[in-house]
Amino acid sequence: MSHAYEERATMIAAGELQSFVPFGREHCKNHPNALNLQLRQLQPASELWSSDGAAGLVGSLQEVTLQEREKERWQLRKGTTTDDVQYEEELYVAGNMVIWSRGSKNQASYVYKAFTVDSPVQQALWCSFTVPQSKKDVKEVVEQTVCIVQSTCVNVHSMSGKDFISPLPFQVSTLWSTKFGLLLERKNITVDGHMSPSREPLPILFSMLHPLDEIAPVVCKSTGLFEARLQYVSDSALRVLFTCLEPSIIITYDTQQCTHTVWALRKVTPEEQSTVLKCPDLPGPFHTPNAAPSFLSTHLRNVTRLDSPASPLHCHALHNQSRIPASPGLHSRVHSPSISNMAALSRAHSPGIAVPSFSGAQRFNISCHTPSPRGHSILGSPNSTLNETALLPEMEPILPDLCIEQLWTETSAISRDKGCQASKVFITSDLCENRYLCFLIESHQQLRCVKFLESNETSQLIFASVTIITAKDAAPLEVSKVFVPGLLSPTFGVQNHQLSTPLENVSTPARATVQHISRLEEVGMPSPVLEVRTLMQHHESSWLEDSSFQQAVPHIHMLKDPVSNRVTLELSTGSMLRITIPEVATSELVKRCLQAIRFILPKDTAMKVLVKWYNSYNAPGGPSTHLEWNLFVTCLMTMMGYNTERLTWTRNLHFDVPLSPVIAPKKARPADTGSDDDWGYLRCSDYHWQVFMRPSMAVQGLETVLPPGGVEIHESALKLESSALLFSHIPVLFYVLHLLYEDLKLDELQRSGARALVGLLQQLAKDLRLDDYIDLYWRDYPSFIKTLKEACVIDQAQMELMAWPVFLNEEAPCVFGWLSRCLRGQDVAPFPYLPSICERTKLLVLSYALYVVGDEDAISTNMSKYLSRLSAGQKKNITDPFLRRQSSVKAAPSSGCLAEKLMVWLTSAGFTLKDLESVPFGVALPIRDAIYQCREHPCSDWSEEVCALIGRQDLTKQAHKMTNCKSTVGLNVVLEPPVTSEADDEEDGMTDLHPEVTGLIWSQDLRVQEVRRLLQSSRPVRVNVPHLPEVSDHEYIEEKENKLLQLCQRTMSLPVGRGLFTLFSYHPVPTEPLPVPKLNLTGRAPPRNTTVDLNSGNIDVPPNMTSWPSFHNGVAAGLKIAPASQVESAWIAYNKPKSADLANEYAGFLMALGLNGHLTKLATLNIHDYLTKSHEMTSIGLLLGVSAAKLGTMDMSITRLLSIHIPALLPPTSTELDVPHSVQVAAVVGIGLVYQSTGHRHNAEVLLAEIGRPPGPELEYCTDRESYSLAAGLALGMVCLGHGSNLVGMTDLNVPEQLYQYMVGGQHRTHAGTNREKHKSPSYQIKEGDTINVDVTCPGATLALAMIYLKTNNRSVADWLKAPDTMFLLDFIKPEFLLLRTLARCLIMWDEIFPNAEWVTSNVPQIIQENIGNQEQATVSEDLNMETLVQAHDYIIAGGCLAVGFRFAGSANSDAFDCLYKFARNFMQCLTTSTATVTGQYNLQTCLSMVLLAVSMVMAGSGNLKVLQLCRFLHKRTIGEMNYGFHMAHHMALGLLFLGGGRYTLSTSNSAIAALLCALYPHFPAHSTDNRYHLQALRHLAVLAAEPRLLVPVDVDTLKPCYALLDVTYNETQWYEETTVELMAPTMLPELHLLKQIKVKGPRYWELNIEISKGTQHLQSILSRDGVLYVKLRAGQLPYKDDPHGWKSLLAPNPNNRNPELRTFKPEAISTFTSDASLVSFAKYFCRASENMKHKQDTVALLSAILYECVTQENPEMLPTHMSIDQAVRTLERGDLCETFSLWQMKLVLELCESRVLQQRLRNAHQQGRGLLLSSEFLPVMKSSADRALDQWLCDNIHVLRAYLRAQPMNNNTDGNMLACFLVYHSIPSLKNMVTSDLEGCSCFPELLLKSSQLGVPVRALLRLSPLLLQNHESGGQQCFC
Repeated sequence: MSHAYEERATMIAAGELQSFVPFGREHCKNHPNALNLQLRQLQPASELWSSDGAAGLVGSLQEVTLQEREKERWQLRKGTTTDDVQYEEELYVAGNMVIWSRGSKNQASYVYKAFTVDSPVQQALWCSFTVPQSKKDVKEVVEQTVCIVQSTCVNVHSMSGKDFISPLPFQVSTLWSTKFGLLLERKNITVDGHMSPSREPLPILFSMLHPLDEIAPVVCKSTGLFEARLQYVSDSALRVLFTCLEPSIIITYDTQQCTHTVWALRKVTPEEQSTVLKCPDLPGPFHTPNAAPSFLSTHLRNVTRLDSPASPLHCHALHNQSRIPASPGLHSRVHSPSISNMAALSRAHSPGIAVPSFSGAQRFNISCHTPSPRGHSILGSPNSTLNETALLPEMEPILPDLCIEQLWTETSAISRDKGCQASKVFITSDLCENRYLCFLIESHQQLRCVKFLESNETSQLIFASVTIITAKDAAPLEVSKVFVPGLLSPTFGVQNHQLSTPLENVSTPARATVQHISRLEEVGMPSPVLEVRTLMQHHESSWLEDSSFQQAVPHIHMLKDPVSNRVTLELSTGSMLRITIPEVATSELVKRCLQAIRFILPKDTAMKVLVKWYNSYNAPGGPSTHLEWNLFVTCLMTMMGYNTERLTWTRNLHFDVPLSPVIAPKKARPADTGSDDDWGYLRCSDYHWQVFMRPSMAVQGLETVLPPGGVEIHESALKLESSALLFSHIPVLFYVLHLLYEDLKLDELQRSGARALVGLLQQLAKDLRLDDYIDLYWRDYPSFIKTLKEACVIDQAQMELMAWPVFLNEEAPCVFGWLSRCLRGQDVAPFPYLPSICERTKLLVLSYALYVVGDEDAISTNMSKYLSRLSAGQKKNITDPFLRRQSSVKAAPSSGCLAEKLMVWLTSAGFTLKDLESVPFGVALPIRDAIYQCREHPCSDWSEEVCALIGRQDLTKQAHKMTNCKSTVGLNVVLEPPVTSEADDEEDGMTDLHPEVTGLIWSQDLRVQEVRRLLQSSRPVRVNVPHLPEVSDHEYIEEKENKLLQLCQRTMSLPVGRGLFTLFSYHPVPTEPLPVPKLNLTGRAPPRNTTVDLNSGNIDVPPNMTSWPSFHNGVAAGLKIAPASQVESAWIAYNKPKSADLANEYAGFLMALGLNGHLTKLATLNIHDYLTKSHEMTSIGLLLGVSAAKLGTMDMSITRLLSIHIPALLPPTSTELDVPHSVQVAAVVGIGLVYQSTGHRHNAEVLLAEIGRPPGPELEYCTDRESYSLAAGLALGMVCLGHGSNLVGMTDLNVPEQLYQYMVGGQHRTHAGTNREKHKSPSYQIKEGDTINVDVTCPGATLALAMIYLKTNNRSVADWLKAPDTMFLLDFIKPEFLLLRTLARCLIMWDEIFPNAEWVTSNVPQIIQENIGNQEQATVSEDLNMETLVQAHDYIIAGGCLAVGFRFAGSANSDAFDCLYKFARNFMQCLTTSTATVTGQYNLQTCLSMVLLAVSMVMAGSGNLKVLQLCRFLHKRTIGEMNYGFHMAHHMALGLLFLGGGRYTLSTSNSAIAALLCALYPHFPAHSTDNRYHLQALRHLAVLAAEPRLLVPVDVDTLKPCYALLDVTYNETQWYEETTVELMAPTMLPELHLLKQIKVKGPRYWELNIEISKGTQHLQSILSRDGVLYVKLRAGQLPYKDDPHGWKSLLAPNPNNRNPELRTFKPEAISTFTSDASLVSFAKYFCRASENMKHKQDTVALLSAILYECVTQENPEMLPTHMSIDQAVRTLERGDLCETFSLWQMKLVLELCESRVLQQRLRNAHQQGRGLLLSSEFLPVMKSSADRALDQWLCDNIHVLRAYLRAQPMNNNTDGNMLACFLVYHSIPSLKNMVTSDLEGCSCFPELLLKSSQLGVPVRALLRLSPLLLQNHESGGQQCFC
């Protein structure tokens, strides 16, 4: 074909022509906005709502004035959803509205968001802002937004729902979206007449990096002649035309110079910032701004006020000018970045917004000018405003954020006409990925294309040649995804028909591409009609046919809205059409071939090939899809110089297309002149051949041959055209296509592609005379190749013209052969592959190298040993993705096991199970084997993808849950709590526990319901008082009410326990308030159920009795919220109750939110709002909550918040605030929490002083001093928690000595520090003198010592805390304090606590032990006070018990439990006996409560029955000494026992112990308003010690919790060796640091190991997500619930059937083994005999056996492999294999099973005898069948083999198929190799063996060949091979 045609045939058929109307326009019609109302006024209604709505609207739009028409604008872009569905997005602007819509191919457009603003929208655009993160390593969050520009402000709406309004300090002409944020281009203001021309230029470009950031000027760095200059962009002639995100560039046009410039946009460096602000004046037109404002600039500022007289704001600002204080404070950010939405709104809507924004404007204008010497002349000008404004203070300049750096400017050579500003700029790329920056200059009808490259070292761009095409309009399109996805394709120009330039004179190859590729229209067209005609070809538009109408027909006016490969054509009539430009190729095979061609050829050649292909493929009237391959072959061979018309097989490829489609474009446009080629074409045509050749042959009586077949007939017929484009590249192309063919063989789904390709390859191989390859193709497709006989002659001279690559001379690469050699353990040469094209070859070759060869470094450093990369002609060497990925491979856990390595590596390469299914079964077997090995023993911390690959759904689901942080609900997904129908049930606040889990943990009884009954406080209590006859009715009512008052003490204490019981069990619905159960203090009296009420007035009820209980009720409700829930600031505020009497409940709710970590989300605004109400409870709840949420963070803002409430932390001169005492206590504890274990010096000093704070004058600090002192002690202990003697920088404070003094008493020390003045005047009420009041300070000091020296085993401090051992000293100390001292001493000597009674009693001093036993005898000496001794004894014992409780908290240690339970029983007995009188009921009750709490701490979360019985017993006691505090203690114990519904338990970390000390302080309140000794709110801090440690196995198939056996291994400690215990999960785990590993045991479930020694975070994340551990049942097993002993399993040995045959397996039973639908249907259809089945019995038996095997061995994925092997052997037996593919696979399977490497590995790894994947009996049977069939054939056809070995041509009737099968199956090397090694020269078998072993011929093949090879020698007929 001539080149003239090539150049001209460039019309492309575009598909899918549709009319286009912007979606927003339709939507706007229904919107009641101003534009529509105007339309209606303009037109009679009947006309507007005419039947054709759209036409009506268009008509009406035409009547609207031009100005109105202008207002309609839209833009389109491509969007992608998460699952890669592409759609188009449209942003439509009309009037005040912006409509954002989306639509895709399979979904109609819909409105995504619509916005209406107050003033007309000037512009709307998409923009992404980056929100900088505070932490260094956190990735920046990118917020996608829509910005709507009005005249005075920009509204920014982000996708995440945030709205911002940024005021504009000046008039803006356009906004541009960039990589960093918005770029604002200032409107140019015309200078007023009286201004002198010397005014300084103002900056015109500004940037806004985030809607909350200030608008800053942009600096530019232009390269001058001598040095780079830095200045603000203030050249008013500059216009921005285009901005681009990737690469980050902007393009500007200089209206004076008339040139376009490209700038790189980047962040400013700090040096540049300082340069811009400091640098002196530079000569020249630009002045670098100076920070010093001048008279001039102040004056200018005033004038610029007038830049928009239309805006009232501007005028207002001008008149107030003199009064605006222009301090920097006004325009700095109004709030800190942490408070996002609320403050942004408040900022946006503040009424005075004009003022800050305009003082901002002053800064813009002022800081950007320099005083110039010429400027002073203005001062004389008569101007009244100067005097007042000149007095304004100086302003700080604004720091620039972005810098533009000049990259490229148009050369002046290009015409300098005034109007050559580009109307459209875009970046695009051609088919070879050359990137171009194109700008369209409409006035010149030119498209200028600048080629650019991104350089490697920096982010610099290098600009290359400029080319110009004539074009009327252009738009960038993405022609195809074939090459590198996401790059745009070449420009596509609509040519203007008046400019006709000949195409031939375009020089650069790069240009030629754009030239042809997407020319919609042609240059020499007679009229515009043809343009539309080509487009509408598929739509028979008959009205276009008649040429007389030509003038009236619309022509294309412009192109707009290109999205991927679609574009809109606007016709001159104003109507719009949307067309789709076709792809480069649709068939996968053609795409891959094009990729390979493009990879190997030089860029320009590749470009020509692609263009040529694109034009012929998409020619009008081109082929249908299924002919694409045929067309491709024809096209490619033509370009190689073949005459496809003369090769039989290529000619027959497209007999259904009338003429060769390569020439088809000629049909579309007849050329004006003929050419010689036309004649040549006719002579070569089929028709000519038939007319001309046939008759003459017949005459001569020759036998008819196939048309152009034999060379002898028509010499010139089968020559190659050596001038063809690709002629010299034929060998290279052949080689890459061969590699592609090998790659296709590795994909089952591409087999047809391989078959298609082999035709082309064998033709090329024949012509290049590559026998090796021909042999290879024949072996693959014997019957197909045999039919292809023709060859073309390439003479020697021509051969020399070709570029022969080195690699062609070696042996033909065959991937199956390579893998086979690997399996046989022979050495392999590196296998060639094309990077990024033959990825599958690479994957499988390296997998074999790793797993079969066993080379661990095959995938990292030794890659080149197995793969040789083909490098392209002149392609720059891109680094191989594998080498790039190397680092991540290295990091993978190298557990030595090759299988694991292989899995991790395959996953990292993106290989999935789906890919594995398409790998041929023989090749895939080693990978499946590795999968099977990993499945048995997986690692727990593998990624989700690896787990999916090895087929462990349980692990996949687990990993998926771990990576999805948003999976807030753990079990809630799995277990919806049942909705209870009874109304009263729902209110008790305990409905949200997970019954499915609790039902598994406590399956035998109803203890959870019992706990709910004990803890519910929302129903009336039963008041049962017997009515005695002598009691009057009135007295009886009083009696009942008194009884109710007693019961209410208990009811009011219940919420504290209920909060612990329901801890973290509920996920709130964000649209509903949190349900808070009522605190019901009424009663019902039997028998008539009459209501008893406390408010009747018959008895005195303490005031404020319910305020604290309702606080606790609020806490309990709030603690239900799980930490992982979605809680927002708005929801917290939304829960605020309307009525004031619920305020206490809300205060508790706030504290609970702090304890579960949600209070950090509450906006600071709201916190201050709540605190200013000065509601005491709310303040307490908030301060404690916020502190708990910020535990140990030293957060400054919270510290300020707390300090306001603590007088000691305020400066001495500050005004005294009236802070309620209990709020001070809460604030002090808050300081302890926020600074926990930080050892903060200042706070420690203040708190130390506060423990002994003396009472002040005027009743200051006189009430409830104990609780304040205790709080200060606890806080001090928390600040220095566990620091012991290593308190850095506090030695001068003498903390321990001071605390000791507070504990035992002594003289007050003089106070150093800030608060001296406050303590000068003594109290008027309390006379304390100079001594310390120990009763106040002792508890706090004792606990502070305990916490500071916690677990330090510091004996000297511990000895200070020993109980005194003389009667005299014992009399001096309160028994209660003895409990604290004992506890403190034991916590310090942590390691000495032992869980037995002897240890507990060992804490009691000698004197008490001796005298307590002999109370009965009268020999007690006079000086002993028995009462003191007994009380001291009981309290010390209680302290010891409490210490055991702390030491073994949450461990459920049986020794500790037995010991404590015994003491609890003892105390209970004492309560009922006479000794109670000596000790006192109150003291015994206190001790009992503490021991009970200790027991429940040890058994926390376990729900132990014995403890529950104790609690229930004490719950029922409401008489005597039982007050509110004891009830609180008992119910806290009950709550701890069932902590979080059995899902949580206690930790023994330092922080947890501190929290428990605060919560369980052993002095409980006497009544509900008592806070004297300890603030009640602190009881809830126990929550901080709770941690989730319940492990719940969940069956991955049913998603229901189930039982599973675990082996839990403990680490070795000083008390015990490493031990393993067996637990039945769901179970509570011990503390994680004690554990080594956890293992899910077989045989019911798949095994699973969680190694904790490596790190606990994996297990912690499982536990924190509700402890869900997914497990998977093995085949044939039943869960423990259904089959506790394992007797019902199908695999259990059946006693009745001693020899179980396989036939006993009924396919019906399959469903009990597996739920896999494919297996069940396999059993249904294949394992039952049907009527017409051959060999019914055998087939069914075989298939059933296979199925049984696969299911019981748990590798159902092997079923297809078994079936394929069976089919392959059957076909072989029948002898009708026409391709040897399945036989290759069969051979690979056999070789794998025999491979030494694998046999050895199996022997080592599994002594337990787990064989290979394929069953023991199946393979040998199949192998022998195959052997037999081939041997049978050999016997009958040995002459065929002999002929082959002697390279004699085969005659047509020989059975080539079986021969090929034989050669493949026995790995007989190719002919060439056998010749070279001279096998036939051997005289005896050993010699033969020796020679053949070098070729790698297996012995069994030799045995079959030896008769042939040796018999020649014997007969002496030594033939030579030709």
